[in-house]
Amino acid sequence: MDIDKIIDESIRIVFKSGFVLNMLIAIAICFVLFILIVKFGSWLSKNESKIIGALGEKRVGNALGTLSKIGVTGKILQNVYIPKSDGTTTEIDILYITEKGIFVIESKNYSGWIFGNEKDYYWTMSLPNGRKDSFYNPVKQNNGHIRYLKEYLAQDIPMFSFIVFSDRCELKKITVNSNNISIIQRKELIDEVKRVFDFHNNVFTEKETEELFLKLKDLTQVDNAVKQRHIETIKRKTEAGFTDNKTDDLNVNDTYICPKCGSPLVLRQTKKGKNAGKEFYGCSSFPKCRYIKNL
Repeated sequence: MDIDKIIDESIRIVFKSGFVLNMLIAIAICFVLFILIVKFGSWLSKNESKIIGALGEKRVGNALGTLSKIGVTGKILQNVYIPKSDGTTTEIDILYITEKGIFVIESKNYSGWIFGNEKDYYWTMSLPNGRKDSFYNPVKQNNGHIRYLKEYLAQDIPMFSFIVFSDRCELKKITVNSNNISIIQRKELIDEVKRVFDFHNNVFTEKETEELFLKLKDLTQVDNAVKQRHIETIKRKTEAGFTDNKTDDLNVNDTYICPKCGSPLVLRQTKKGKNAGKEFYGCSSFPKCRYIKNL
């Protein structure tokens, strides 16, 4: 028996049957799928906070849409870019335009326990695993939004500041004494809007409400260049060091932006070593991203 001939014949049959070609195609497909999965995982990690934030805003918008069933009517706008005098913009999550005035809504799709005081610069989110993160006071953040919205409209319009947290969190200790500010969970949104409607008189006619809606609607339809400038402005503020005007608008998403991966920076504190107790800004994507900015 000629072994060489048998091997040659076997190889010829295999190639003729297309087995090797099919195997190579299968390997190539698996490799491409692996690359796509890795890239998608990287993209998801980088954009996770934005996705979670957008989901929270959508749920708030959906809840507002059900108010018509109980006789409360209004117009909803999301992601409204208000122009500022310096040529930059401030982005408002949601506006609910009604005959009573404008509800300016900041959505916080957080979990854990939330602690905060209206006068504090930062609030705290405490997670079940013991981790604590700080985020910029949303009352101050929304006050900035309202200020620029009033400047843009140049009208004396009643505005109601709503900070709406996820139902996944617990508002453990929140202290707010100012009028027209509501700190609530999403499940409380309908009742809180209804309460405002019951205690305030109409300031607009239906026609005036529609006109105001159309005027502000244009600010939701900005091109990508405006959105990119908005993000770049925030990044420049972050990289330059945080000044007093940071409070106006650092809400992509909620605090400051990591220049390395684009995730929010959160205020943290060194637990051990010679720097124990020292505060710094760390990337919220830790440990995937280890960027820090010392104070």
